[in-house]
Parts: sequence; C-alpha cells; structure tokens
Amino acid sequence: MLPVSALSALLAASLSFDLVNAHGHDDHAQLHKRLAAAAAAPSSPAAGTGTTAAAGAAGTGSYTVPPLASITSGMPAGPTPTLATTFTPGAVPSLSGAPPLPSAFVFNAADWPALDVIPPTDSAEVQEWMKELDGVDIPNITPTVDGSCANDAQAAAQAQQRGWWTCGGYTSGNDIVACPDKLTWGVSFDDGPAPYSKLKLLNYLGDHKLSATFFVVGSRVVSFPQILIAEYMAGHEISVHTWSHHPLTAMTNEQIVAELGWTRKAIQAVLGVTPTTMRAPFGDIDNRVRAISNAMGLRPIIWTTGPGGPFDTNDWRVAGGLHTGVEQLGIFESLLGNATLIDTGFIVLEHDLFEITVDLAVGYTLDAAQSHNPAFKLESIGRCMNFAPNDLYKETATTDIVNSNSSSSSNSSSTSTSSGSKSSSGTKSTGASGSKASGNTTGAASDNGAAGLRLPSTAFAGVVAAAVAAVFAGFL
Repeated sequence: MLPVSALSALLAASLSFDLVNAHGHDDHAQLHKRLAAAAAAPSSPAAGTGTTAAAGAAGTGSYTVPPLASITSGMPAGPTPTLATTFTPGAVPSLSGAPPLPSAFVFNAADWPALDVIPPTDSAEVQEWMKELDGVDIPNITPTVDGSCANDAQAAAQAQQRGWWTCGGYTSGNDIVACPDKLTWGVSFDDGPAPYSKLKLLNYLGDHKLSATFFVVGSRVVSFPQILIAEYMAGHEISVHTWSHHPLTAMTNEQIVAELGWTRKAIQAVLGVTPTTMRAPFGDIDNRVRAISNAMGLRPIIWTTGPGGPFDTNDWRVAGGLHTGVEQLGIFESLLGNATLIDTGFIVLEHDLFEITVDLAVGYTLDAAQSHNPAFKLESIGRCMNFAPNDLYKETATTDIVNSNSSSSSNSSSTSTSSGSKSSSGTKSTGASGSKASGNTTGAASDNGAAGLRLPSTAFAGVVAAAVAAVFAGFL
C-alpha cells in the first residue's frame, strides 16, 4: 500500500489545477475530494504497530508541530504515523453498558459501496433502511442543484421555507447548533478517521484531558478502522458524517438514506455501536434532510454561527492554499472575540483528514482556546449538551435524544412555496441550541459561510479515481 505521504505528494500535482476552478464557497468541496483520496485505501485491521491494550489508551506520545509560519499548502509531508496502541476484539470500552469490541474488521470491497461515491439505492440494505421512513412526514422539497446558493437561485430564494442552513443559516428546534453554557467550546473534528489523527491529535487530546466529537465519513471508517477504534476507546464521541461527503440537499431521499445508512453500518461493524447524531457535510441541511435524519435515529449537529460569522477555523483553507497558517490563526482569533457576545457556548468546526489541519489544531488553535481570556471550557458536544454518554449510541441509550427536543417539520404551519407541502419555516441561528431566533430574513439568501458546496469537476474526479484505483491495484 502506498504511504499516505507519498500519495499526498502524487495528488499535490492536481492541487493547482483544482484551485484554478475553485473559488469562493466552492473551494472546500473540491479540495475535500482531492485530499480524501490520500486516505481512501482500506488498511488491514492489524496495520497499526505498537503495543496492544484491552481498553482506554491515553495520549502520551509526542506531537511535533512545524512553526506556524511554515504551515502552508505544499509544505513537505511528515512521516506517516502509526498507532502507539491497538485494541483486540473483545476489549471493553469505558462507556457503561457498551458491548465489547466486535471481531476485527476486514474490508471486503464486495460488501460495501465504492469509496467516496454516493451509494446506489437499489441494494437490499438501502431498501430495508427506507422502511425507517414509513409513517414519517418527509417534506416534499425538491433537491437543490448542488447544495450551493449560487448555483440554485430558485432554492436560495426559498431558503426560509426550506429551512436551508446553507443559504441563510436556518435551523430547526431539534438541531444542535451551540453548547448551552456560555464560554463553552464544543470540540469537533470532521472527515476522518485519518492517519494524522493517530499520533498528534489523539495524543494531544489525551495529554490535555480533552474530549472531542469526531464526525466520521463512512469511506474513511472502512479504510482506517483501528484509528476509529482508538478514538472511541479513548472516550471520544463518534458521530455520522455520511458515506461520501457530498451535499445532502442535492440528493434524493433514497440517496440520503444510503449515505447515512452505510455510515451507520460501517461504524457499527467496527465499534459495535451506532451513533445517534450526525453532521451534514458542509452543514448542508434543510427540513427534508432533517426529517430523514431524525427518522433514522440521527439528531443533526451544526457548528455555531455568531455575530461575526460561523465558528469555522478555516483550517481547510490552509490545506487548499487559500490562507497561510499565520493568516488562518489570526482570522480565527479575531472570531473568538465574538464568543463573549453570545449568551451560549459555541461549537467549532475543525478537520482531522489533513496533516496541515491537525498541525494547526494541536499546535495553535486548541492552545489559543485554552489560553484565552476569559477562559473557555473545552469539551465534546455530547458533554457540553449534558447528554448521558450512553445516549449517544443506539445500543446503550436510555433516553431518546433524537426526539426529546424535536420540532419536526410536520408540526409547523409554514408552507413551502416549492412544493406546497408542510415544512418548517426555519429559525435563523444565532448561537442558541437550535431554537433561538433573531428574526426572519428577507431578500436574497446569503451563503452562510458554508465551506464549499460544488461537486468536483469530471476531470478532477478522474484524477482522484485513477489514484485510488492504483492504490487498490498495488501499482503505486
């Protein structure tokens, strides 16, 4: 198998091409697709090296981070890290009542959809998962063109009726958009598991006694099962982030079910538990996506939008060559000043798919959070919401956190102009836990700081597909 650092170097040649066509809010989607290929090849469950433990690995290793001024796109890749500790089947998690770890996961391509591609909807699995929508009022909202405001003027004009977060920041009463307690930082990382989570990030979190919520992509789960296990066994929270990381509002109902269902299945196969929360890629969610997610037992979580904008570290922009590390940290530190202006805590968006974003987190962003004045309390989203840890997984839950605070679209009186079906009109998020509104907006909907929403170009997708195929074939 090609080391991640080598594959990253190979794909770096496509970065300049990718960014020629990437601009504005479209950058992240294209960048994500390219860099995801560097993490696409499934690894053996025994690929990690080091000692074996029965439970509870703590972070004790080093995490060398480059100087901030040198963290830029195209910087030399560091050595591919290995797990210091792996876990045997049957190891017992610290989560009370959780089942022991299942048999070692072995990836068989015939058992799973193609990586990083929207799964087909005609499989027996998807047809079975579709039954979870029976009796549920799913709003009859037409899918968007590609999840972006700019490319779908009609949908953008209906953003409030759709409850579309991407265009205007609309949320429902069941969305988790902030920690309830003021000055509490909800720590979250998207798009993994990935190799650079192994050493630097997990060790940093362990050494600083911090908990985080990992929003994992199904294609990465089957690629790096041991890393997911290490995150879970260290006491971090695991949540669904879809199979292929494409905009959900652009999909059919069946495709949304497939994206969520296959990711649930992958997590359960590796860990033995099924999450009860999810985050839509790019935050791209509307009332139709919400209703399907809730019907499948997954409560949506978004990052906070404050008076100065979304609490997005913009770490992905450094990986994409749009900012330097110095610029990124300066932008985010200025945004943190807005944390004192809201009555709640906040949820922050960071990423662990890329080496650069992990370096920024463990070397700078998290340190800035811990040294901030006034002080922030950093913890995982489940903890900051005061959820019992058991309730974050279907197999151990004693309370239904999905429906306990639900304000479902079928209970709202507003009517969508796109279809005439009932749907929530949406409230505009200002930092409260899914329900505080600052009033409805009028006029053209705006891009809510969503991190890129256009699908990659055909040419770019071909570059990625060729690289991934070469890894599978063992040619690289």
